[in-house]
Amino acid sequence: MYSIYFNIINILTQLSIDVACHKLKREKLYNLTKEYSKCFGNILKQEHFFWKGKIMKARFSAKKDISLIVLMLIWIFVMIFAVSYTLATTASAEERRLPVYCVDTDVKEIALTFNCAWGTEGLDELIALLMKEEVKCTFFFVGDFAEKYPEAVRKIYNSGHEIGNHSMRHTDPASCDFAEIVSDINACNELLFSLTGIKTALYRAPSGSYDNKTIEAVESLGMTAVQWDVDSIDWKNPSPEKIVSRVTGKAANGSIVLFHSGKENTLEALPSVIRSLKNQGYSFCSVGELLIEGDTWIDSTGRQHSVTEKRADLP
Repeated sequence: MYSIYFNIINILTQLSIDVACHKLKREKLYNLTKEYSKCFGNILKQEHFFWKGKIMKARFSAKKDISLIVLMLIWIFVMIFAVSYTLATTASAEERRLPVYCVDTDVKEIALTFNCAWGTEGLDELIALLMKEEVKCTFFFVGDFAEKYPEAVRKIYNSGHEIGNHSMRHTDPASCDFAEIVSDINACNELLFSLTGIKTALYRAPSGSYDNKTIEAVESLGMTAVQWDVDSIDWKNPSPEKIVSRVTGKAANGSIVLFHSGKENTLEALPSVIRSLKNQGYSFCSVGELLIEGDTWIDSTGRQHSVTEKRADLP
């Protein structure tokens, strides 16, 4: 009878040690805990413990076993505390990886970007407007869009604009594993290369959704993950006046502005957006031109800095 308690205590002790020593990452800790729980259950079954409804009924042979039961319960609480503490400290200590939201610069430069995932309505007018205003932008293409409108991709590229990757199927990368993210990005890269002959260097996550493995997958391909710090919210179909007010009121040095192609109100708002920002002394460039060359770091707001600048979080 005593063997059951010693076996259980041994299992709980080992798990507590593993956790306390931070030997396990959260994923491994989860899997190992499942294994220990399974082993724990098997021991209970072997010793004739059983579960009925929500009440566990155990057959104990003598009152002298009570001290061992208490000891077992203590170890259970130790395990729960150790696991909870480690998960909390690991989560707080783990550095969140960020894409580039904007760039730290003294130059009054702004990058206008367009996500291309829907239709091509107004595309010719958009290209003509940008050409007239001598503005070069960055267009992020979803693979589905590029497959459906290959001539639109070529036309944008041949007009001198930068090409970026917006995933192949607009799948949320945060819900995918590392290999799936890499595969999705590569598929879109290959498609865009077949249409333009250019290897894309920029990636923007669908719906702006990402996690650490997303950023790691992008960087493993030698690419840079890019978001935005100014959202025109044109996807909500606001009035052209609201788009102009929002963008011109929030833009600053090094800003990356988000628009979407195929939105009528965006096309109506753009002339005023461009003229207003030019009147404020801003010039326009692609994201690739805006990004800092060489070694960089990204602060907690997603602002990209040169490594020559001192990090605020370091002594």
